[in-house]
Amino acid sequence: MSTPNETQLKTKLLQFFSKHPEEQFKSQVIAHRLGLREQAEIRMLNQVLNEMFQSKAIERGKRKRYGHAAPPPVSQRVSGILSIVKQGNGIVRLVAPAVGTVTINARSLANALHGDEVSVVLFARSAEQKDGIEPPVEGEIVEVIKRSDRPIVGVFEKSKNFFIVSPDDRRHGRDVYIPKEKTKGAKPGQKVVIRIDAWESRAQNPEGHVTEILGTSGDVGAEMTAVAREFQLPLQFPHAVLDETKSISDTIPKEEIKKRLDLRSLVCFTIDPEDAKDFDDAVSLEELPGGDLRLGVHIADVSHYVQEGTALDEEALARGTSVYLADEVIPMLPEKLSNNLCSLRPNEDRLAYTAFVTLTTKGIVKEHQIVRSVIHSKRRFTYEEAQTVIKTGKGDYASVIRLMHELSQTLLKKRMKEGSIDFDSTETKFKFDDQGKPTQIIKKERLDAHRLVEEFMLLANQIVARHIAVPKKDEGPKPFIYRIHDSPPPGKLGDLKSFVELLGYSLNITGGLNSRALQKLLQDIKGKEEENVINEVAIRSMAKAVYSEENVGHFGLGFQYYTHFTSPIRRYPDLMVHRLLNEYEHGMTMKRQQQVTKELPDICKQASDREKVATEAERASVKVMQVEYMKRHVGDEFHAIISGVTNFGMFVEITDLLVEGLIRVRDMDDDYYIFDEKKYALTGRKTRKRYRLGDKVTIRVARVDPEEREIDFTLVQERR
Repeated sequence: MSTPNETQLKTKLLQFFSKHPEEQFKSQVIAHRLGLREQAEIRMLNQVLNEMFQSKAIERGKRKRYGHAAPPPVSQRVSGILSIVKQGNGIVRLVAPAVGTVTINARSLANALHGDEVSVVLFARSAEQKDGIEPPVEGEIVEVIKRSDRPIVGVFEKSKNFFIVSPDDRRHGRDVYIPKEKTKGAKPGQKVVIRIDAWESRAQNPEGHVTEILGTSGDVGAEMTAVAREFQLPLQFPHAVLDETKSISDTIPKEEIKKRLDLRSLVCFTIDPEDAKDFDDAVSLEELPGGDLRLGVHIADVSHYVQEGTALDEEALARGTSVYLADEVIPMLPEKLSNNLCSLRPNEDRLAYTAFVTLTTKGIVKEHQIVRSVIHSKRRFTYEEAQTVIKTGKGDYASVIRLMHELSQTLLKKRMKEGSIDFDSTETKFKFDDQGKPTQIIKKERLDAHRLVEEFMLLANQIVARHIAVPKKDEGPKPFIYRIHDSPPPGKLGDLKSFVELLGYSLNITGGLNSRALQKLLQDIKGKEEENVINEVAIRSMAKAVYSEENVGHFGLGFQYYTHFTSPIRRYPDLMVHRLLNEYEHGMTMKRQQQVTKELPDICKQASDREKVATEAERASVKVMQVEYMKRHVGDEFHAIISGVTNFGMFVEITDLLVEGLIRVRDMDDDYYIFDEKKYALTGRKTRKRYRLGDKVTIRVARVDPEEREIDFTLVQERR
């Protein structure tokens, strides 16, 4: 990577600080985030930081922490989008030209709702600083500029003289009045979608109208539809998108095949879940003369079918990602593309983007080639089928799969040795009856076949990112999309350390979190009952991986260069990566580079935002199904582990099902319990019986509330 000159570095620093207007950083942290590692780069950074501070372009706080120095707003009034957070308080994320956030106390929210665009008057700021960090900016909302167009989902009820809807999303906080003439025929107890019509005073409740009736509240079908509406998941494609899709030929033109590397005779195959319908990736492995290996990672070339600027492209960007709900997939692309033309189905010619990597048997990369290709998958394996071949050495392409397994294990060991963190987070899947109700919750087992595919995809993503990020001779930096993961926030590291120590484990965070220390912790908890709980807490302690046009590396994986190249059927960034690879291969003009540079920040933000929405929707759908399943098990007993302790009760997770629920203090009637916040424990005043985070307990299912998506447990007391 070429060293930036002073002007380029100043630009990068201003962009970096503008993204973190409320934070200050030490120079070492800034260097890490900007990917500066050489001594010459560090010296230049310190010099430039000092010059920018002297010229008042940035601020410097205590302990030489540097931060944003944007001028205060001309007016004390700013505008932004309101998000309701804990305890009913709000955060307003400011829109241009201002940057940053404003904290709003619950009593200063006026008549604003979650998601509204609002006008805020700022309070006078405190002059006091703590550790050189400015206190948060506070204010009060004085005007709702525009109501959120996000629909509100809730339960329709009849009071004595009027109708109300209680929103499912508690961030809305207030019941909504529905006039008789605006009910759309809804009946009490039904799940409905509403829109706000008016809310003039906080002393009264907002008024709205029903736009859609989803079904009986608590019914699994209605609750799953409610999830889709709550997160505004698009269940249908616009006519323009479907019309464009219909016009796409089902056959590959001969002229297109001539432009590509013809790999149809190469032995490659897919390995996917049993219920998969879209196959993004196929793999191949060849032994070369001299003992080296040539790994082929062949990815569906969606960019051939989804052209920039088309209705298909605009819809794919708007969706950002496919959403995998508990019982269905809401795809990024229409079925003709996702399940057919772009899917690498066996025994059919398909267009692909291929990354060939030549490696030694010790996993050392010697060279690579990235090229557009046409392939012909020879077989569709499920993970279970591939696992059987790995274990027995028998079956289709057994010698290739066994060799792939050996290589993947070598790559895994090498990756771990180089500092990668391997979170083994357990997931579940459901089995359904003919009515779509869950009959079984099954823990997904992580097989060697899963790791085989994972390691090959990780390597391909690394190779592609490095291919673009490391300039060749006489080349400047190229705009690109990276998958980045910052180092963990220091405050959360302390919480994680305290958490694991209470469970009898240790975590060394002296000088920040070292990946070796986290690796040791994960190894220590392997196979233990508390493994899943600690894994989940550790993951929540990490910064969130996002898409960015600025490469700062991937902390969790321990990679300096990383992108997403391997799933363009279901992720828009991967599609963009394919387009950029092709454009750079054929030569990108300076004007086009400037255009891409301008567009990438918005594309990365959209992709990151949609990924977050998809994750939240997927979790909500899983909760719906868990609640539906547990309805049939009221009164049953299960083994569980305490996953959280609060002053109002204990959250516990059923070990075999990974279903979480609450044991309320009010149901612990054998004693009066004292909450110890520092030790994550509840202790009986008389009996001194103590329940701590990580303790194993036997619980009974007491109550299940499908409308609130809540499960209550009670403790099964030990027989003496």
